[in-house]
Amino acid sequence: MPNFIAKDIKFANLPCKVGECEFAWFARSGDESLIYTKLKDNEFFIQVKKRKDDYLVKGDKTTRPANIFVLQKALCEFRDFLAWDLIFSALNSHEKSLEKIDFLLDEDEFISNLANLKNKEIFLEIGFGSGRHLLYQAKSNPNAIVVGIEIYKPSILQVSNLAKASNLNNIILLNLDARKILSLLQDNCIDKIFLHFPIPWHKSKNRRVVSDEFALEVQRVLKKGGLFELRSDDKDYTDFSTSVFLNLDLANLQIYKNRFLEVSSKYEDRWVRQNKDIFDMIFTNSIHSNSSKISGEFVFDKPNFDQICSNLAPITHKGDDFFIHIQRIYKNEANLILKIAFGSFYKPEHIFVLINKNEIKYFIKTPLKTQPNLKAHQKLKELLFCKI
Repeated sequence: MPNFIAKDIKFANLPCKVGECEFAWFARSGDESLIYTKLKDNEFFIQVKKRKDDYLVKGDKTTRPANIFVLQKALCEFRDFLAWDLIFSALNSHEKSLEKIDFLLDEDEFISNLANLKNKEIFLEIGFGSGRHLLYQAKSNPNAIVVGIEIYKPSILQVSNLAKASNLNNIILLNLDARKILSLLQDNCIDKIFLHFPIPWHKSKNRRVVSDEFALEVQRVLKKGGLFELRSDDKDYTDFSTSVFLNLDLANLQIYKNRFLEVSSKYEDRWVRQNKDIFDMIFTNSIHSNSSKISGEFVFDKPNFDQICSNLAPITHKGDDFFIHIQRIYKNEANLILKIAFGSFYKPEHIFVLINKNEIKYFIKTPLKTQPNLKAHQKLKELLFCKI
């Protein structure tokens, strides 16, 4: 993650514009400040953390732009104009890096593109790493669209470059949480889902990709006859995943040990050399899903700003299938900015809410329209307007 450390930050120079980068305003919560930043049609927060003898400056991970180099550029401008006595810097401001990464889409672009692909096979790989399997699927299935989801941005850049060098045009890359992407998808729209060598998370099983909710979402988005393929070197994870998918209606599973595939990752190659077993669990979807349409909007009433200011505090509320946690409250002369986690326990949203005398709105990004998120939104309205 790009960042730098400096002895001091010149908050008095805000707001300002440096080249193409605008630092519009800041809001503070204790030892932490958010700088509202705009650059090349991107808007996001830069986070400034006051420590004992210095300041740590980095991008806020909730709002960071899809192109990491946009953030790099903004941090470089911030460092050069607003920081004093630089201690450490891990930044790259090369202008060419600001160009859009090939094949990388944000969630809105992805959903828009997906609507035009109804006659195409669609494969989805969660956590593609070095991209060997993703690129193999794209080459072997030129009439399919292969969607790769990866949270590690250097992997995205590497696979983008490899795909471009191989003249592959049937790839889509997403730097998003795979669980949230599944929530965005319509019923019965995906032909194959691959999850190869996920982190087992033995000590934090709640962080595993596979869960009861994940299995239900996989079954919902797969076409009838569609496949979900788990490949792992960890027998405990494979057994756990098998038990989860066996809970689905009309579950149809095949289990393999040391099954040969045409392509393997560099880590798999290493494990095979070490005579380590590789396990596969393949789920075939046997049903046609017909989910009810989710209704509701993420809108707020006109605020009583003074009342909200006097009553608002960090708080956590848990419902049966949703939660809301107001984590931090940032303030400046005109606004309150709430940092909130809410929605499903399985796939929480992390969002900001801006409140001033004229309006309340989700800021920079709006939550995904899921039932848990809408329930959490309703509870947030109750908390803000003291209806509890």
